[in-house]
Amino acid sequence: MDISVIIPTHNRADLLERALDSVLKQTLQPGEIIVVDDGSTDHTAALVKDGFPQVVLLQQDNLGVSRARNQGIASAHGEWLAFLDSDDEWLPNKLERQHQALMADSSHLICHWSHLICHCDEVWIRKGRRVNPMNKHAKHGGEIFHYCLPRCVISPSAVLIHGSVFNRVGGFDESLPACEDYDLWLRICARYPVLFIPQTLLLKYGGHSDQLSRRYWGMDRFRIQALEKLLSSDELAPSYRSAALSMLLEKLEIVLNGAKKRDNVVLIRDCSEKLKDYRQMLKRLEPQEPSIAHDVTPRSCK
Repeated sequence: MDISVIIPTHNRADLLERALDSVLKQTLQPGEIIVVDDGSTDHTAALVKDGFPQVVLLQQDNLGVSRARNQGIASAHGEWLAFLDSDDEWLPNKLERQHQALMADSSHLICHWSHLICHCDEVWIRKGRRVNPMNKHAKHGGEIFHYCLPRCVISPSAVLIHGSVFNRVGGFDESLPACEDYDLWLRICARYPVLFIPQTLLLKYGGHSDQLSRRYWGMDRFRIQALEKLLSSDELAPSYRSAALSMLLEKLEIVLNGAKKRDNVVLIRDCSEKLKDYRQMLKRLEPQEPSIAHDVTPRSCK
């Protein structure tokens, strides 16, 4: 298994070193490590060049995490891609356990991977202390599209994804200021089953002032954009379309209430009009039997 690790970063030189060390300590070493510096003004570039000569450093203007990840995807040579946010940390056996799980799950006589995306469990650390996530944040495997609708249920730092998935669904949406991972998991999980390892292989740190969730109010505004884009796809299975429409109506109601509190006239009008249109659309949908919409085409091994 040839793995490329992609680490986007912006002004986090003090945290990036910990992330890189966790990759270099992996019991299964990746084929390449790519750091994409998203216009940092600190000593990020010097840290990588002087302290980690084995790491490929890509630099771009400050264009956002989605552009950084997409640049890493475009430059990667590995068959499989693993993402690591620069403030997170892998446990030493993260890649090895995912490799073992994917191998055990696949039929190698025909060189076919049964799953093309695998993620693991994680520990949340906020301001130096471990916190317990609520049940709604529980991780799942299999056909998890419905779990993906309310919120982001896969951490970018937890996944290992076959490169062909991006050829099918596209990369991270660079037009979204936030919730770009929510958008991607919706598109992927509408088409592919997910392999989940119920083992903690990731330390996920939070509480930073530069996190996107702290920068923008009303994150559901961006989830609405993702759901609308998904619903414009002709490939979405009928049962998934109905569920996505129902969730879109819920998100619109939430944003509408927030807009009313802020007396945002433009947003109030926009949400009200969309609620009317999408309610009519949902009424027109006839009940459908559950349908699986993932790609089952065998892939040859490299």
